[in-house]
Amino acid sequence: MPTETDETDAPSESGGDDDGDSVVYATPEELGYPTSTYTPVAYDNLDTASADDDDHPDAGRGGSFRLLDLPKVPRLKHVVGPSAIMLGASLGSGETLFWPQLVAQYGWALYWIFVAGVLLQFVVNTEIQRWTLATGESVFRGMERVHPLVPFAFMLGGFVSLGWPGWAASAAKVGAAGLSLGTYQLAGVELVGWRLLGIGLMVFIWLTYQLTPLMYNVVERLQLFLVVLSLTFALVLFVLVGAPTSLPALPSGPALVGDQPPAATVAILLGGIAYAGAGGYLNLSQSLWVREKGYGMGRYQGRIKNPFAGDDPETVHEDGFSFRPESPNTERWRGWWRVAQLEHLLTFAVGLIVVTTILVVIAGTYAPGTTRTAVDMWLVGIAPSVSPLAGATIYATLFLALFTTEYAIIESFVRNSSDVIYELYGRDAGWQLPRLFWGLLTVFCGWGILILLLPFEVENPFNLLVVGAAMSGLIMWPYIVVIQLVNAVRLPEHTMPGWGRTVAMWVAAAFFGYFSVLLVGTVLGSQLGLAVFSVQMSILGSGLGGMVLWAGYGAVQAYVIYRTTRAKFEQAGTVDGADAGRGLFS
Repeated sequence: MPTETDETDAPSESGGDDDGDSVVYATPEELGYPTSTYTPVAYDNLDTASADDDDHPDAGRGGSFRLLDLPKVPRLKHVVGPSAIMLGASLGSGETLFWPQLVAQYGWALYWIFVAGVLLQFVVNTEIQRWTLATGESVFRGMERVHPLVPFAFMLGGFVSLGWPGWAASAAKVGAAGLSLGTYQLAGVELVGWRLLGIGLMVFIWLTYQLTPLMYNVVERLQLFLVVLSLTFALVLFVLVGAPTSLPALPSGPALVGDQPPAATVAILLGGIAYAGAGGYLNLSQSLWVREKGYGMGRYQGRIKNPFAGDDPETVHEDGFSFRPESPNTERWRGWWRVAQLEHLLTFAVGLIVVTTILVVIAGTYAPGTTRTAVDMWLVGIAPSVSPLAGATIYATLFLALFTTEYAIIESFVRNSSDVIYELYGRDAGWQLPRLFWGLLTVFCGWGILILLLPFEVENPFNLLVVGAAMSGLIMWPYIVVIQLVNAVRLPEHTMPGWGRTVAMWVAAAFFGYFSVLLVGTVLGSQLGLAVFSVQMSILGSGLGGMVLWAGYGAVQAYVIYRTTRAKFEQAGTVDGADAGRGLFS
């Protein structure tokens, strides 16, 4: 099997002379999996796709796509990885903190909002993968083809939402409490133990990236290990606390009932919805992780290698690839779309629902009506109420989940932002993408250490999580809108979303947009005293400014529905054999 640095021959454009599965599905020896895989090609010698040809993506503001056949499709077990990282990014946010607290405080009706959030994020995340599967380019490059300011704006939003090491702080608080760490002196500065532990976690994360020529591989392996460990501890905890009586009490109510919650709770609710999964800027990493893994046309695009590992860097191409919509490419596209969806469904969606249900049941049983923050709910409200072994397991489970999330956050922000900066500025300036990645990694870890040294609320790092979560929720609505316009308007008929997917993305945008407007209006009206912007959950009864917010939300939704519907009808029948590329929930 090829190693992570081996080169394999690119497939010919003919796709092979055999019939059936032999030209669609690959053997393990042909692939180079289970780690990241890459096939170098004679990029400059490849034919380019015609800008006037409906068979290929719309290049927009970018260069032309190179023509090449889709690689053969791997079996599901060979491509598990990207969604495991996403699962790790999710465990320490909504699944461990926000949703157990919300359900314990407001009742099981909120649980169904969580389930809806997971299913919608499954659709959104696989749509984020679509552009990369079809072209090899990152979703940020696809956005740049619309306008360069689009990916830049999301990068800024990502920093605002992820630039506060709340998960490292919370993990450190849990670990320090479990280990009974006190106060220490560091260079004459008095630091509580959890701050030192949080700094140690940031340093550890930075060091792990120095261990392998391909930085993605160490992230995937470590995240897989941490995820399995977290799942194991969650299951052990469920057994240790017995069979809680809350599970049979699941109500059929689909939404929160009663009075509108206060502004702080709306922020937690929106954060929980965003983190019914990884959420926010993190979700966009799915595109880069599948490119690094070698999904679809991403196998030819190039990867980020450790600039200090001694190997020659790989070229990460600026413009991606396109394939002719003919056999076996159409069959391979259907196969790739199926395996990508299954990997994300079975790893991400099922994993989240199982773990969160376990933790929500425990929280609902041992902390009903809690008014504590999520971390204190577990450590102060629940841990003392169970056996010593179960209490120790709570500490271990929380620590692992929070640390796994912080690791994924650093990986996600650095990988996303290095891609944005490189394509917008660094490539033309002659920068090397691996060195840019390593530099951002160092700066971002250093920034996290600096924040941990600052005197924010020592006893409540959960506040950092609420701020980051709310911001993550706010940026999801606009990027779901942009992704619809990229995939439905710029991809050709055989790779664009089908009607089922199109409608599901309309629903996802409406879902996240609704709660975003609710949060903005609540903060403006309640926290800043601008009563004119007050909003009601029923929309009716909102202030004048609040009605303007709702009207803007409705106008954006209407435009997206119109533009994607128009694109679907315009593309219908433009590609011969497009139906051959359609698979389950295409």
